[in-house]
Amino acid sequence: MPERDMRIREATPEDALAACEVLERSIVELCDADHRNDASILALWLGNKTPANFRAWVDRADNTVLVADENGRVLAVGSVTDAGVIGLNYVSPDARFRGVSRALLRALEARAADRGSRRCDLTSTRTARRFYLSNGYVDSGPPVRGFGTSSAYPMTKILSDPVRDAG
Repeated sequence: MPERDMRIREATPEDALAACEVLERSIVELCDADHRNDASILALWLGNKTPANFRAWVDRADNTVLVADENGRVLAVGSVTDAGVIGLNYVSPDARFRGVSRALLRALEARAADRGSRRCDLTSTRTARRFYLSNGYVDSGPPVRGFGTSSAYPMTKILSDPVRDAG
């Protein structure tokens, strides 16, 4: 389908089932370098990816959940807090390498900036680390435990300042 049909929009509670499917498929199918098909790691990582939790994330006042949507089909899911912490950025395996993740990341960063954040912080998987480095993020500490593994990477990016950049 033409990429022009893809849009980034606010998630709604009605997106919960489709969004959770994207989250699960992305983790299971794309992040095997992180979970190594270990059932205990997958159980930890997927444990909070439920429709009820998704709806709670959407309803949180200090959190924004966005989805990449193409003709009514959820392709990717992302979230960012008002403090600039990106908690989710997952793409469906069907939409990988189409620029969807990059577009969603830009929208998350823009939302953080609109809410007053001067930077975005996240914890990357081994799988996504190269993607974040190519998008201006830098390591902000040694690997930590996360996603049920010992290889989660704290990263940060200073967001551009439109006032400073214009002058």
